This record gives sequence, structure tokens and C-alpha cells, in this order.
Amino acid sequence: MKNYTQKQLDQAAQALNNHEILLIPTDTVYGVGVLFGSLQDLDRLKNIKHRPETKPIPLMASSVEMLSTVVEFDERAAKAAQKLLPGALTMILPLRKDVDSALFNHLSTAAVRIPDEPAVLELIEKTGCPLFVSSANVSGEPAALNAQEAKKALPAADGIVEGSCANQQASTIADFTQKEIKILRPGPIQYEEILDAVKMS
Repeated sequence: MKNYTQKQLDQAAQALNNHEILLIPTDTVYGVGVLFGSLQDLDRLKNIKHRPETKPIPLMASSVEMLSTVVEFDERAAKAAQKLLPGALTMILPLRKDVDSALFNHLSTAAVRIPDEPAVLELIEKTGCPLFVSSANVSGEPAALNAQEAKKALPAADGIVEGSCANQQASTIADFTQKEIKILRPGPIQYEEILDAVKMS
């Protein structure tokens, strides 16, 4: 497994562009990621995690503009994103009609977020493309909170970007596709914060 420091993000971005799987520190827990767009890369990622085929992988981007190439933001979701992202919020949003739903297990929605971690945002910018990023663990096992745990959990990854995870807790997941916003997984961002953000004038 190749090691990349945070001063070697150019090399790490190149590795992702070469279809490698990298362990990446985020603002919540350690992640494992591949470039968005390739079903083959996605299958490899799911295989090393032993992730059930029925569970799609969340998408990480560096901006709302980048996410908007994949999902649709209505006014409510746009307000929440403006106030709470970058941050520990994963939003379930409708997939754009021109995006291949096979990348999301043939669902009409995707889980997306913008991490509050400068090195990851820079890495995504350097790849020029969103990343599929899941927690760095075997499915069903606890999430890795540091580089050592990530390497131990997923030794089949091609490389690791060294760093630390500030929150040490997985992101809040909120579904924005229904009339009422629903919390699917509690996390660092509270439901009340989401409601307040949506009420912004």
C-alpha cells in the first residue's frame, strides 16, 4: 500500500485518476474512495469492503456546483447546503436524469456531501471529479478513526492519504426527497440545525 502525505495530493489525485482505491481522512471518519463514474472501480470498492450489493456508495464533492452535475437541489436542499456544507451532513437527493443510475444501484436518489476537510477538498479539486467515498471498514464493522485502523481494516486498498479525522463520528444522513426532511442516521449535525438552515430567508 502506497503512503501519501498531505503534501503529495497531486500524486494521490493521479492514483485516483488511474483507478486506484485510496484510504482518505475526512472530517468525520477515515474513508475509502474511488473516482466517480466507473462501475468497475465501484465494484472493486464494494468488494474490498464486503459491502452488500444493495447498498450504494455515497458521493463526495468539493462544491455544490460539482454535486449539481450528479444530483438535483430544490430550494430547500440548496438552503441546507449553503448553510451546513462543507460539514458532517450527508444529503439524500434526487439523481439527475442524465446520470447512469447503475452507479447508484439503479436507485433514483444518491447520498452526497461536501466534507469539511481542506486536504480532501483539495484532493477532489485536483481529480476534477467527485469521489465515491464510504467509511474505511468492512461492512458492519466499526468505522476506522485513524490511518492505522483504516490500513488494518482494508489492507487491499492501493494507497492511503495520511491525516486525522476531527469529528470521530460518521456524518448525519438526512433525506431531502420527501415532503418532510427525515434523519436516517443521527450524527454531528442535529435535526434542528437542518430545519433552521432550511428556514433561512
